[in-house]
Amino acid sequence: FSYTKEQQIDTMTDFLDEENLPDPSLKNIIDQDSLQWIFVGGKGGVGKTTSSCCLAAQLTLTRKKVLIVSTDPAHNLSDAFCQKIGREPTPINGFTNLSAMEIDANDDMEKVQQSMVEAGGAGTDADDSGITSLMAELTSSIPGIDEAMSFSELMKQVQNLDYDVVVFDTAPTGHTLRLLSFPTILEKALGKVMELKDRFGGLIGQASAIFGGGSPGQVQDMLVGRLEETRAVINKVNEAFQNPELTTFVCVCIPEFLSIYETERLVQELSKFGIDCHNILVNQVLFPEKDAEELGDWLDENKASLPKEAQEICSKMMARKKMQDKYIGQCFDLYGDDFHVVLMPLLDWEVRGVDRLKEFSEHLVNPVDLEES
Repeated sequence: FSYTKEQQIDTMTDFLDEENLPDPSLKNIIDQDSLQWIFVGGKGGVGKTTSSCCLAAQLTLTRKKVLIVSTDPAHNLSDAFCQKIGREPTPINGFTNLSAMEIDANDDMEKVQQSMVEAGGAGTDADDSGITSLMAELTSSIPGIDEAMSFSELMKQVQNLDYDVVVFDTAPTGHTLRLLSFPTILEKALGKVMELKDRFGGLIGQASAIFGGGSPGQVQDMLVGRLEETRAVINKVNEAFQNPELTTFVCVCIPEFLSIYETERLVQELSKFGIDCHNILVNQVLFPEKDAEELGDWLDENKASLPKEAQEICSKMMARKKMQDKYIGQCFDLYGDDFHVVLMPLLDWEVRGVDRLKEFSEHLVNPVDLEES
């Protein structure tokens, strides 16, 4: 990320002068009718939820039924749409074909454990409590298995729903990358469970019998069976994820070093997993249609006539604008040839509520004309 001042100023202009570059909008996603899974992800605090809600709003114009799902433990869909959203698909007010749901991984894991208990034929409440405790120990003893199985439950639920396209508002980058590695985690988990079963024989089953969980060997069979079932679902989903006709990933960032760096890491990891990614949203851009040099010239000419407070405000704004232009230039330099890079303006108002989201979503398909000055 080392640029001279002239390179920082000219980078975006150079790209604008070239032909056959990707359109700086998300029209490509809206127009691709085959897409079924759209993930929106990036560093924390860059506007993933707003971006995913706006994208879902645009998809409602071309699709019959759209679902947006939050997989982030810190859910924000309810705040964005200004209405209560739960674990089941909730119709969004102001739309006829958009629903949303917020997933709680802990609740999903409790359901997995409870289903094992019921399958084991536990009798009394005391028995039920004992088996539940045993299941919790077994399923939490393997790192990552709880999240993997919760994700499997989510995928099974979503697949059974009748929606044309599902938009995932994901957790910050690290959690999302871990989600994509679940098939590997499950393979290791299955191997570990089978190894323990071979080594200790019916020990787990005998322990379950003490808790009142049925015949020896029943619990480990249920656990292995559930893991096998989960692995099958995850592998099926993984195949869909690696099909660019069905799945794509939209990276969201802001024009700052750490966010651009994280985006590059995310793009590289997605490439390793074979997941399509060719769209980048850059949020919170100050005057995307203006150039820092152009604004600087105006400020130099008029600074003397401005009050002291206004001079300080303009100076801070110019410092921020120059920094943003530097990193936007680097973003175009890194991705401009192959990615649809969309600049989303910083607004005077907060993007909350259906009307604001619909208005802001227009920037996804009708981007600011960077050639205007």
